[in-house]
Amino acid sequence: MTLEEVLIQKPSERAQCTGKALEEVLVSAKANDSLTIGVYESAKVMNIDPDSVSFCVLAVDEEFECDIALQIHFTLIQAFCFDNDISIVRVNDMQRLAEIVGDNAEQFEDAHCVLITKPAEDSWEDPALEKLHLFCEESRSYNEWVPEITLPER
Repeated sequence: MTLEEVLIQKPSERAQCTGKALEEVLVSAKANDSLTIGVYESAKVMNIDPDSVSFCVLAVDEEFECDIALQIHFTLIQAFCFDNDISIVRVNDMQRLAEIVGDNAEQFEDAHCVLITKPAEDSWEDPALEKLHLFCEESRSYNEWVPEITLPER
């Protein structure tokens, strides 16, 4: 899908389209061992090799909305992403995100931050990832710096 095709979509269609694209990218990245899951693990990767990070997903649900420490981590991660031109989105269902990135949703208690990293050999490319980058670029043009995406339900 081209940028022009994305731009002429209705907002509800665009949100649904980007949610599916995000799920596709996460599944593909998981298969290619290109995911980093967890706030602390993500911070380590960003500190050691920031150029390897391609995309960032932050997830919070009602249970963690008042967690001040988590909000501070989110602010620092967002600032890092902005400084390093890393596209970033927010999802409102951490449980659903954990289901997508893990074999067992219980396995990932800290799926608050998921990074999609570039593999060393650059053999993995996903057209859905380009669609997400376009979505983030468009959102920034409307001063929405961390757009929210709704993941499709199963």
